[in-house]
Amino acid sequence: MREFIKEFLKILKIEKGLANNSLLSYKRDLVKYHSFILKRQRLDDIALVKERNLRAYVRFLNAENMSANSIKRAISCIRTYHKFLLSEGKMDYNPVLSIDTPKVAKKLPSILTVEEIDKILNFIPKKAPMSMRDIAIFEMMYSCGLRVTELCNFKLSNILWDSDMIRIDGKGGKQRFVPIGPMARKNLKNYINKERPLVSEKNPNTPELFLSRNGKKLTRMMIWILLKKWASTAEINKEISPHTLRHSFATHLLEGGADLRSVQEMLGHADISTTQIYTHLDKEHLKEVHRTFHPRFD
Repeated sequence: MREFIKEFLKILKIEKGLANNSLLSYKRDLVKYHSFILKRQRLDDIALVKERNLRAYVRFLNAENMSANSIKRAISCIRTYHKFLLSEGKMDYNPVLSIDTPKVAKKLPSILTVEEIDKILNFIPKKAPMSMRDIAIFEMMYSCGLRVTELCNFKLSNILWDSDMIRIDGKGGKQRFVPIGPMARKNLKNYINKERPLVSEKNPNTPELFLSRNGKKLTRMMIWILLKKWASTAEINKEISPHTLRHSFATHLLEGGADLRSVQEMLGHADISTTQIYTHLDKEHLKEVHRTFHPRFD
């Protein structure tokens, strides 16, 4: 049965252009599913899988205390997998069609206020090692709404100085162009002109823009550690991650009056419904709007 997984992943990579992280996630889910079908359900042929086997698998995932969101992802993966097997003639029907997906409550993303972002950036000591890099990283993530992987893979050649834009290589190899604000441009130039040359000479063939002290490409974990470090220094006690800057970028744009379609384009969302989660506004903002515009506040 394992050869079916290999074929399926190959199709996902070619036809959907999924990134390696997504492919690994699919592989993990399917290996776990196949193992359950083989060892727990005693089935050595995927074509023998029935709805009762799938319901047993959902109960198994629940017993492992997996979150509703993780179970939903696993079922979605298996549903797509069985659809592939059906199209390839490996099965006569798709047993997942009648399996319900767990309801997952939409969780509003955590964001930072403009003041909190300013506080973090202002608390990075100008004389600290690699301070220009760190300021440039967080200015750019907030200015352009980058995913952390997009930032790690970002290259010097992706900056379009003449048009005040950057080119981002997003999920599935899709490119998008996003404006970059004056503060982010200024800090990028400081880092590129003054700090990056000192570390890039240690690994001159590294094309990525943001480098470690050894001249190597920064990792996702390193970005997370840096943000945690400077947020703690600035006494920001919220649970935050690099993605919090992306959430803040989208929310602040919409609160400022930006249209949803433009924000979707800048975030690189394929579906506008993904962007709609950012249309939430904090209570203080709503009260301020109410005070400003409702006639009974005259």
